[in-house]
Amino acid sequence: MTDGATTPPNLLSDLNEDQRIAVTHEGGPLLIVAGAGTGKTTTLTHRVAALIARGADPRRILLLTFTRRAAAEMLQRVEASLRKIDTPSGPSDPRMAARGVVGGTFHAVSARLLRQFGSGVGLPPDFTVVDRADAEDIVNAVRGELELPQKMPKFPKKATCTAVYSRIVNTGVGLTETLENDYPHLIDFSDGLRDLFRSYRERKRAEAVLDYDDLLLYWDQLLADERAGPMLRKQFDHVLVDEYQDTNPLQASILRQLRPDGDGLTVVGDDAQAIYGFRGATVRNILDFTDTFGDATIVPLELNYRSRQPILDLANDVIGGATERLEKNLRASRPDGPRPMLVRAQDEAEQASFIADEVLALTEQGFELRGQAVLFRSSYHSAPLEIELNRRGIPFHKYGGIKFIETAHVKDLVAFLRLAENPRDSLSARRVLTLLPGIGEKSAARLADRLREADHDFAAWDDFNPPAATKEFWPGFVKLLRQLLGADDAWMSVEEQVRAVRLFYDGLIEFVHDHAATRRKDLEQLEVLSARSSDRRSFLTEMTLDPPTSTRELASRPPEEDEDFLTLSTIHSAKGLEFDAVFVMNCYDGAIPSDMSLESDEKIDEERRLCYVALTRARTHLYCCHPLRQYTKRRGLSDAYGFTPLSRFLSGDVQSRFNERSAGGEPLPEKPLSTEPLANVRSAVDQRLDSMWD
Repeated sequence: MTDGATTPPNLLSDLNEDQRIAVTHEGGPLLIVAGAGTGKTTTLTHRVAALIARGADPRRILLLTFTRRAAAEMLQRVEASLRKIDTPSGPSDPRMAARGVVGGTFHAVSARLLRQFGSGVGLPPDFTVVDRADAEDIVNAVRGELELPQKMPKFPKKATCTAVYSRIVNTGVGLTETLENDYPHLIDFSDGLRDLFRSYRERKRAEAVLDYDDLLLYWDQLLADERAGPMLRKQFDHVLVDEYQDTNPLQASILRQLRPDGDGLTVVGDDAQAIYGFRGATVRNILDFTDTFGDATIVPLELNYRSRQPILDLANDVIGGATERLEKNLRASRPDGPRPMLVRAQDEAEQASFIADEVLALTEQGFELRGQAVLFRSSYHSAPLEIELNRRGIPFHKYGGIKFIETAHVKDLVAFLRLAENPRDSLSARRVLTLLPGIGEKSAARLADRLREADHDFAAWDDFNPPAATKEFWPGFVKLLRQLLGADDAWMSVEEQVRAVRLFYDGLIEFVHDHAATRRKDLEQLEVLSARSSDRRSFLTEMTLDPPTSTRELASRPPEEDEDFLTLSTIHSAKGLEFDAVFVMNCYDGAIPSDMSLESDEKIDEERRLCYVALTRARTHLYCCHPLRQYTKRRGLSDAYGFTPLSRFLSGDVQSRFNERSAGGEPLPEKPLSTEPLANVRSAVDQRLDSMWD
């Protein structure tokens, strides 16, 4: 209990007034509207520390984040905050107190609960969790077995089918309505999708496999159960949620069931940074928080510790055009700085050249490359810039593409461990089998069926007569799987298991992938990471639910002193980051906002929020680049192009917040003449030609 206890003053000494109000709040539901750069993490971690200092049991505090790394960082900061408190008012062991807090992502916490209570709902203890890519592969297998592409020509591909399924589960909106609202071009396939989704569910159940959506669905359903629900609710007195604007309806339902009256519930978020609608997240959760919890307290955080005021003036104006939002106006704690720059380029090539020039100029002024970033709406937008940077020898790292765990070689290695953990997992069985020379998809499917018919005993493969190309590898393959299956009895650590798979796979990698040397280094780093896991099951769960995105994160290695590189990133991947200088590419209608998101006010508003996120990554220098020509076809001297309008989010009155300049020394291209004068010219040409025939 915390009622009546006071928060130690030295825990509040480095907070501003709004942060103090949020940290010391007691009782009912609390919404902290934390604008970009306003110390969201500081406020949330100090609130957790204050709860503990006022007597709350850390083991009864649930802290939900959207990445494992965010949860780990927050708990470290909770410990640091607790160390500020002089005993006896503070906990005797701040480290143990912070570690007592239950922290993690929605999916990770759900997986933990299902390991405890899963047997009650028919889940075996060895169930495995598959990531989005593996879920798509299962969908594809079922799609083929049902012969849907043959029965219904142009039936959607696996990624689209999986996206539809996930949206239905996370939003709670039925198939027909989801297709009408979000996938109208798929309405004719509704019967096939319905059959596919039912069979997909049955396949997962038969193989003891859960996808991301299942984790949330089971947690929500357990909370709704009249017997399990009260028991789960009693586990926690306080529930705190980071990035609340990124929650979907299913996650909001979980929170409502955890704290039905809102007592002890704290959510932190910024409606202006709600940019994940394509994943099923809805800004309505944060906008309607006070409707859901009528006695909620709202505390806005508006003092920005990141950006200079001219940048914030621009960002405030941009988000001010939103159809609906929670009122706040960011103000800077730092002195005034340079105004944002609107850079007009003739085309994407000149845009790339300008960015490279300016990056080098800023470097000469003392700004490291690692303090600069180039942001873009879609990953492919950076292609001309990447060519220019490579040409000039400017080092860069690109984010927002394929993630580490999604690379084929990492998925190959992990599939061996998944199959040993859950021999019912036919997807993993087929994956590892097709790595062997001479075994194709059909042979792998037959072997997977043989394993299933033998009650998942690897002895079923003993009498298999492998093709000539496979004979060299088959004995070692079966031996490895049996070794992994008996790893617990042999006291084989996770690191030893990963090493065993890596050494076997080393003989195959040249056959199945290019760039083998780079892939081998990745797998060596994966082996290092595995040493941190106490058992194979937790390692697999962590790798699936919150994997590292690169070998740098994999090794938890900060940039070395002499390692300097420019960051290239999609805007989505840059959320939560900040840089001294930011270049936003392609600030024209069709890119920002995307021409794929113009069909509704809701989607345009999300594109506006995405623009806001890009602008608020900058500390001091902000460049918004507008290439005036967009080439549609490249044909040498007769290149076809169109003229691009400045992004609607940056035009009009907002444009006055910029200084403007040309990217190059040449005059900018003039816009085309209006259609009326062109028609007159054509008419005059016709008259002249007609006169020639007389």
